[in-house]
Amino acid sequence: MAAIDHDIQLAPYACRAAHSRGRLVAEPESPSRTPFQRDRDRILHSGAFRKLKYKTQVFVYHEGDYFRTRLTHSLEVAQIARSICRALALNDDLAEAVALAHDLGHAPFGHAGEDALNQSMVPYGGFSHNEQTLRILTRLERRYAEFDGLNLSWETLEGVVKHNGPLVPPPLGGSLPPYIQEYQHHYDLEYQNWASAEAQVAALADNIAYDNHDLDDGLRAGLFTIDDVAVAPLVGGIVATVRAKYPGLELGRLIHETIRRLIDAMVTDLLTETRRRLGVLHAASPAQIRLARGPVVAFSESMAADERGLRSFLMARMYRHFRVNRETSKARRVIRDLFSLFMAEPVCLPTEWQGYLKEAGAETDVAGRARIVADYIAGMTDRYALLEHRRLFNMDARV
Repeated sequence: MAAIDHDIQLAPYACRAAHSRGRLVAEPESPSRTPFQRDRDRILHSGAFRKLKYKTQVFVYHEGDYFRTRLTHSLEVAQIARSICRALALNDDLAEAVALAHDLGHAPFGHAGEDALNQSMVPYGGFSHNEQTLRILTRLERRYAEFDGLNLSWETLEGVVKHNGPLVPPPLGGSLPPYIQEYQHHYDLEYQNWASAEAQVAALADNIAYDNHDLDDGLRAGLFTIDDVAVAPLVGGIVATVRAKYPGLELGRLIHETIRRLIDAMVTDLLTETRRRLGVLHAASPAQIRLARGPVVAFSESMAADERGLRSFLMARMYRHFRVNRETSKARRVIRDLFSLFMAEPVCLPTEWQGYLKEAGAETDVAGRARIVADYIAGMTDRYALLEHRRLFNMDARV
């Protein structure tokens, strides 16, 4: 079968579909798709994935149709991850599934929305998009007759939860977010270990994608100019090279040529450093990747330093730009207002969500109510959150 042939082409340290640890709820295998291909398809068809179209990265959705959303970002991450995995003989289906799922738990309005929701949830265990992604994948998606969530394979869930590194469990002096700790009792995702090489690729593909598309969006939004970028770490040399080779190139082409060369430089560096680390480790199985002392997928020290410098530039010139600050300030107020109102008056929740309160016995359990309110708000798109806010706080708005 095609799945077996695909596995034969993989490196010994790659995750093989035929050796998947399976799903929490056992299901018959598909005759035409591997477990990881099936995971990818379930993610693509989920309601949470569709909502990413109207959840933005930096700009609120009405800023302009051209700017990236969580959906376009996830697709870009998946494309970069697949390309890297093919070059390293890793399982690109698994990496794609992790990449497509990694942002499902984000609240509306990007990091501003997450920060506001986390502040509101501090007395009830806090809020993080990583934990929320696991809740969506294992509980909140209600589509299948035999289980809640998407019942994804162990490797995909592990990759989503740990793609940024091990989560230190309580016995080792750390703490796990409440739902991740709860889920550990059902399905041990080995939070103390590194994730697979495929999940590590997805994490670095995430960095590459948002570094470059935020740079692109910031230029096109006029938050800084190409001349400003020309002195930024990593990018400056590329801009100079493009200008020297194509004098008088129009701005749009100059930006695109710079971005594509920057992506190529970062991917090339990652492949070189990862191959070096794999050579030192002599990994002969996915288990050795997970038990390694550090990540095997990484940038070189010089590229990592340049990337930090680029992020510092973006932080100063984009994420803290007064135009962005004004939008994020409004976004935080919307999230805080919605949370406070639904906590004080849960009867204002839609009927379906009031049913979830009853189902969970959260009508009198404040912490339980807070978590369901957070689930409702986190699942909103930017525009739906703004609409709900108008409905609830504008006396002239239709409800």
